[in-house]
Amino acid sequence: MNITTPFDDFGSLVFDEKLMEERLPNPVYKTWKQTVAKEGTLDRPTADAIAHAMKRWALEKGATHFTHWFQPMTGSTAEKHDSFIEPGADGQPLTRFSGKSLIKGEPDASSFPSGGLRATFEARGYTYWDCTSPAFIKDGILCIPTVFVSYNGESLDKKAPLLKSMEAISKAATRVVNIFGDKEVKTCVPVVGLEQEYFLVDKKLYEKRLDLKLTGRTLFGASAPKGQELDDHYFGSIPQRVSAFMKEVNHELWKLGIYAKAEHNEVAPAQFELAPIYSNTNIAVDQNQLTMDILKKVANKHGLACLLHEKPFAGINGSGKHNNYSIVTDNGQNLYSPGDKPAENIRFLVFICAFIKAVDTYPELLRMSSSGAGNDHRLGANEAPPAIISIYLGSYIEDILFSIYKEKEITSTKIDNSFNPVSGLSYIPHDNTDRNRTSPVAFTGNKFEFRMLGSSLSAAIANIVLNTINAEVLNEIADELEGIKYIQDIREKALAICKDIIKNHKRIIFSGDGYSSQWVEEAAKRGLPNIKSFIESVSSLTDEKAIKLFTSLNIYSEKELYARTEILSEQYIKTIEIETKTLTKMAKNEILPAMTKELKFYGETACSLKDVKIDYVNKMIDEISTIITSTNDTLEELKTTIESLDSIGDTHEKGVKYYYEVCPLMLKVREQIDKYEKIASKEIYTLPTYTDLLYSLD
Repeated sequence: MNITTPFDDFGSLVFDEKLMEERLPNPVYKTWKQTVAKEGTLDRPTADAIAHAMKRWALEKGATHFTHWFQPMTGSTAEKHDSFIEPGADGQPLTRFSGKSLIKGEPDASSFPSGGLRATFEARGYTYWDCTSPAFIKDGILCIPTVFVSYNGESLDKKAPLLKSMEAISKAATRVVNIFGDKEVKTCVPVVGLEQEYFLVDKKLYEKRLDLKLTGRTLFGASAPKGQELDDHYFGSIPQRVSAFMKEVNHELWKLGIYAKAEHNEVAPAQFELAPIYSNTNIAVDQNQLTMDILKKVANKHGLACLLHEKPFAGINGSGKHNNYSIVTDNGQNLYSPGDKPAENIRFLVFICAFIKAVDTYPELLRMSSSGAGNDHRLGANEAPPAIISIYLGSYIEDILFSIYKEKEITSTKIDNSFNPVSGLSYIPHDNTDRNRTSPVAFTGNKFEFRMLGSSLSAAIANIVLNTINAEVLNEIADELEGIKYIQDIREKALAICKDIIKNHKRIIFSGDGYSSQWVEEAAKRGLPNIKSFIESVSSLTDEKAIKLFTSLNIYSEKELYARTEILSEQYIKTIEIETKTLTKMAKNEILPAMTKELKFYGETACSLKDVKIDYVNKMIDEISTIITSTNDTLEELKTTIESLDSIGDTHEKGVKYYYEVCPLMLKVREQIDKYEKIASKEIYTLPTYTDLLYSLD
């Protein structure tokens, strides 16, 4: 008797390596493997053979079209569908898919953000196959992961720089590993696990909130009587409706070869989390984009709306995308793991110290790479990591590093003082300390968890930065170690390098409460930057040290960096503009009329009572009158302020002005609407409230 399980069709929609080995002639398969390993190039006959096998497989799965699936600077994905069908010589239909079509595509690039890299009339853009990321079928379309570049070769996407950064960290990490005697290692790969947080609300209620539909967040809304005070939602029983949704999400992800592993209720009501197993960074980024797409589509099928915005609701936790980062050699060694042999300990310390130096040297870039306009509402909001970058190592690792720096034995009571701080390191249990959830970056046994990344964002830019800054420091270390003949001398020099790094970069190490006001003061004393807004961090892309960093490692050209500054600044402004227009429309078309109707009700009530004086009625009349006046006046001020900023030519400067002048006025409008909502009658104020939205799933 055959028993079927939901796992039987795992990876059934992915043209993965196993399938390639089965369906391709062996010489073709070997050539592809050499290309992936950068030990060869893909010639036209090989590409034709792969394309033919891929087409036959796709047709068997019911696909009729193919697309070059890419990630432009819009923050989303893009695709243009082409049919496999073509007319033959006799006019009869044939199905064709050539190696040329597999490797290269030409979508119109004129409408995608370029930041000035090309003029509007220069429409050509090219997509090129990322042969390290497997093709897949989505919605009946064969999707080929690609990079996207301009006619002149400049990067117009997030994938091309990501692949370049992966190559940079591979070369740098391999240099260091080889120096420590492991000559068999040829490549190192950054691997990532991306935990995705999200909210679910009833679709019918979602449709009644224009702000949720157009901006992804509630632009106003008084807190529900019950929020997350009792922590009863966290890891609680999953509502049946949500459970059915999760079951289908998992099945769809599994078909795409995505190892959706964990799912649970998060802290806030109606908030949930999905966590996959680690993958090579470019594949993890691709799969996370697919995950966000599937979450939204499946939610719609279940009468739900999936909210990926970092802060859909004020007063309760927002959502992040925890980026668990490590580097693995081609023979499976995790370079952030202490290892099983004492000889590996010093190498581990070098990689840990390199990470510390990299983060302390480029905190502004990490702040920029993890954020957008939405994440400004979350970072530092007593729930998420603060905007101040610091690293939590745990007492065990911290003691070891400081013992090296101070040249004395470890004094922690958790370990044997007879341990040599290096040779004893191999016996560290991975869970040697508690997790610090208030830290933006935390070492968690064999990886660094970067917790700042916003839930709606592509993880590409954050990992580009992590790869690049680590590659620079590892190259510096390799430069100092290369040429030393004996391994013991290499180890002694490496310890000296670690000591120097801790001495110069210990300010970034912090194990306390990142939410506390005392930490803000302490961080200022240490000289750590506290960048309040995303828009202010964008300029870090074109700092002199950032330009040197990215150009020296061939990740971005200077021109591409300035283009990205322009794109990110423009996107920030447009995001705020959409929010202000939506807020204004809702206020004038729905909320002010409701306020006026409410005022009329109390006014008529007061008149009908004649000589009977009821303080409550008169108080409501005064309060609602004041709210109406204040709301209308602030809306006019908001309009005038935006108009006054239109003349600013510098996009980044304009964006900063929006943060400091427009956003506070939006908050002021919100405060008035929220005051009204607290006293509004249910018959007159009909918009779904926080109580409706957050408690509609059971």
